[in-house]
Amino acid sequence: MKQKPSMAFIAASWVAVLAGILGFVIGLWNATMQLNEKGYYFTVLMYGLFSAVSVQKCVRDKIEGIPVTDIYYGLSWVSMLLTILLLTVGLWNATLAPSEKGFYAFAFLLSVFGAITVQKNTRDTQAAKAADVSRETI
Repeated sequence: MKQKPSMAFIAASWVAVLAGILGFVIGLWNATMQLNEKGYYFTVLMYGLFSAVSVQKCVRDKIEGIPVTDIYYGLSWVSMLLTILLLTVGLWNATLAPSEKGFYAFAFLLSVFGAITVQKNTRDTQAAKAADVSRETI
């Protein structure tokens, strides 16, 4: 029997993803870096969120026996690792204070964690609803 995630876990997941994204974006908005640098970091964040959701979906699909091509599964993992590498290289070479670098790194990680848990909760909720519907029709 599939169990729906608790409302507390769903809320905590949404708070994590929104706090991470908002913190990162507000930090970029207030940063004194050039617009092209802000665009770089924003693109890395968006690419990271997409990659994290793709990895979570691929892993979950494989667990549930839903076919996933090896190329998409591999590209999802490569994309996730590439976003981490791009952020690391960007922050390593940035002329930011160490505290700012840490802020962006942790806001990114919080956003990615939140995106993964929101995706997981969405899948768990859908699976629980489908299980409830199939039980009602029996």
